[in-house]
Amino acid sequence: MTSPFYSGSRFPSDIIQRAIWLYLRFTLSYRDVEELLAERGVKVSYETIRRWVLTFGPVIARQLRARRPKPHSRWHLDEMSVRMGGKQMYLWRAVEAEGEVLEVLVQAKRDKRAALKLIRKLPKKHGTAPTEWVTDHRTLDSLWWAIGDICDRVEAEECCNYFTAAGYGFV
Repeated sequence: MTSPFYSGSRFPSDIIQRAIWLYLRFTLSYRDVEELLAERGVKVSYETIRRWVLTFGPVIARQLRARRPKPHSRWHLDEMSVRMGGKQMYLWRAVEAEGEVLEVLVQAKRDKRAALKLIRKLPKKHGTAPTEWVTDHRTLDSLWWAIGDICDRVEAEECCNYFTAAGYGFV
């Protein structure tokens, strides 16, 4: 039975979902997906697949994000400098304890505003805040301004429980 989401489509919902999944999951072109479906006896043009991806892709992605499990409660923050286009940039990265990359942020400046942007963006995006933040010494130095700004709003003892410096015994 076709869901109301795909009503009016010429093809069954299983074929539409499979074509979108093939395109988004693997690095395939629309023509590659067209060939893969043709091998399975489904005659569909690459232009139709493109329309399906543009129409149904965002909705399917939203449904998949809603079913995604909550991240681990310990998040590691890391910072490094990289050269992009001949300019020095700062790459900020948040990784959960199980190794899943939560967020990557590239900024031109290494300042309080950039650190606050990452720290505020993470809980909003994932719907939960970590119980522990783990950083290295360099990242701790650059995030200290943001941590101080957050700690101004809550009790210092409560704030210190959120941040842990790896290897420094700071809790």
